[in-house]
Amino acid sequence: MTDLHPDIKRILITEDQIQTRVAEIAAEIDQDYKQIDMVVLIGILKGAFIFTADLSRKIVTPHSVDFMSISSYGDQAEFDGAVRLIMDLRKPITGQHVIVVEDILDTGHTMSYLYQTLQGRNPASLKTCTLFKKKRDSLDVPLDYVGFEIPDVWVVGYGLDYADTHRTLPYIAELKKDVYS
Repeated sequence: MTDLHPDIKRILITEDQIQTRVAEIAAEIDQDYKQIDMVVLIGILKGAFIFTADLSRKIVTPHSVDFMSISSYGDQAEFDGAVRLIMDLRKPITGQHVIVVEDILDTGHTMSYLYQTLQGRNPASLKTCTLFKKKRDSLDVPLDYVGFEIPDVWVVGYGLDYADTHRTLPYIAELKKDVYS
């Protein structure tokens, strides 16, 4: 194994574990949508771009991919309670079968905002998918597909970042506390 970056405390989920679970989620989606002609995956930038790409390549069901960008953190990476839409979808989703693809469910504020916003656009169906869910109290948000439950620590890798760093690590790792505190 290669040496870990000095900011990394430990690897929580390996690249192989992630790829296996992504394939399992894709198979679940294919099973759930086997009678559907088209599904729209909505990847949430920036964190879910790697997961969305890997998931979309494994899904057999005909699908398209679009992206939204949401901001729920300030410059200091401290949540201030506000969720802002930075970039919206390119096409309407009225009458479409939609799956929101998110990287991590932490407090639930972002997913709750997305769910309410997209539900108001009258999709035929709306499901949610997150690769990581923290073991903590969060808003009651419907989660249809969950990859892994992880400890309530700061994690990086596979799209998740700290101050726009460590996003491209192929695994999920716990960040050392002295890096972000």
